Amino acid sequence: MGPPGVGRAPTLTETISIKVGGMRLTPTERDRLLIFTAAELARSRRSRGLRLNIPEATALIADTVCEAARDGARLAQAMEAGRTVLGPHEVLPGVVDVVDRVEVEAVFDDGTRLVVVTEPFAGPHGSLGEDAPGALLPGPAQPITFPDALRIPVTNTSPVPISVTSHFHFFEVNPRLRFDRRAAYGRRLAIDAGGTVRFDPGQTREVDLTPIGGARVVIGFAGLVDGSLDAPGAIDAALEKAHACGYLDTAAEDQA
Repeated sequence: MGPPGVGRAPTLTETISIKVGGMRLTPTERDRLLIFTAAELARSRRSRGLRLNIPEATALIADTVCEAARDGARLAQAMEAGRTVLGPHEVLPGVVDVVDRVEVEAVFDDGTRLVVVTEPFAGPHGSLGEDAPGALLPGPAQPITFPDALRIPVTNTSPVPISVTSHFHFFEVNPRLRFDRRAAYGRRLAIDAGGTVRFDPGQTREVDLTPIGGARVVIGFAGLVDGSLDAPGAIDAALEKAHACGYLDTAAEDQA
């Protein structure tokens, strides 16, 4: 093959090599340059008062982590730098909801590590305050009450912790949780939206369940219902499917 420009177009590697004085870059080094370039674009747009989109915000967070590592920061310090470089008021609406974590490989003094930045928009809210996308809003002055709450004991029979979120159809939670599945059908945890309940290995704890409201249509989760909760025969069909999949407390003798 001839040199670039003689009978053919230069490849991407050759183009980058020319720009850096003939030094060839590894794929990892090229990726790092792309992140840096996108992050510089994000910084420029932010300086003009523009809110960042998903690629811009992700690149800026990743670049901040990499530069912190290059400066000699430890893993936790680099992670915190990435978490606080942007606040929710500096990104477009919806970005905070979509980007819940950023992962990037950074070179530290003791080697390359994968850094996972969770809650990546923990920077200050700035002048927009409560109007900023993703801002934390104060809860109601009075505690939320849940109608027709049912309290049942739940035991974690697995060797690892299990966490359940507020609006997960409790009937379909982890098969290794032992509880009255029939009683839990059509219910969710009676806790504030976004909350979780953790069950440690071997732990038995009581939880309150409240009926799922609205149209009472359940789609997804573990796929045991996928339709109307109140359709004729729906609960028996769901129990049969759960038993076939190895869920605890779903056999006929368990429900007696």
